[in-house]
Amino acid sequence: MEKIRIVIADDEKLIRDGLKIILSTYSDIEVVALCENGEEALNSCRENDVDVVLMDIRMPKCDGVLGTRIIKEEFKDIKVLILTTFNDGEYIHEALKHGASGYLLKDSSYDLLYEGIKASFKGNVVVHQDVANKFIDNGLGNKCSEEEVSRKYGLTEREVTIIQEIANGLTNKEIGQKLHLSEGTIKNNISSILSKLDLRDRTQIVIFAFKSGIVK
Repeated sequence: MEKIRIVIADDEKLIRDGLKIILSTYSDIEVVALCENGEEALNSCRENDVDVVLMDIRMPKCDGVLGTRIIKEEFKDIKVLILTTFNDGEYIHEALKHGASGYLLKDSSYDLLYEGIKASFKGNVVVHQDVANKFIDNGLGNKCSEEEVSRKYGLTEREVTIIQEIANGLTNKEIGQKLHLSEGTIKNNISSILSKLDLRDRTQIVIFAFKSGIVK
């Protein structure tokens, strides 16, 4: 069985050790290093074969935002999954801009954390809906209507819906099932969305959804 190799970065030893104990109970997870900050996480990525970094957002010396940036600059294929609290919206937004694959609340259940790690490993964007809603409630989005966004960027109604579902954390397969479309059709639509919005990847689509305020 292929194992997902994890680095855990958190300045609190009890949290680091606790996460390692729990995640090590899953047969397809291997914790290869424990770190106190983002700089240590980068060094661990240099020293180990790493798939996913589980990164606390608030740490001394090198926090999760800077840690995400320096890791993604050197290791584009390593996924960074942010651990955050409900009040860290601005930090999350910055981490996503620097290439984080998503975020989960620190008080998430271990099964939710495990599923988030697997999803990020597969290349999906991991989004906690409560925090996404807070982005919109706090005005991080521009509160545009779907019609305004469609008109401004030349998006179809289906493409706007797909953007919303990506921001809600759904995979291509799940979006296809929800919209009664094939996975291939969803992929084609996402390619069109990336082209129309001049974006690079799904993470940037999530940021666009937040900034435009169209996330449901």
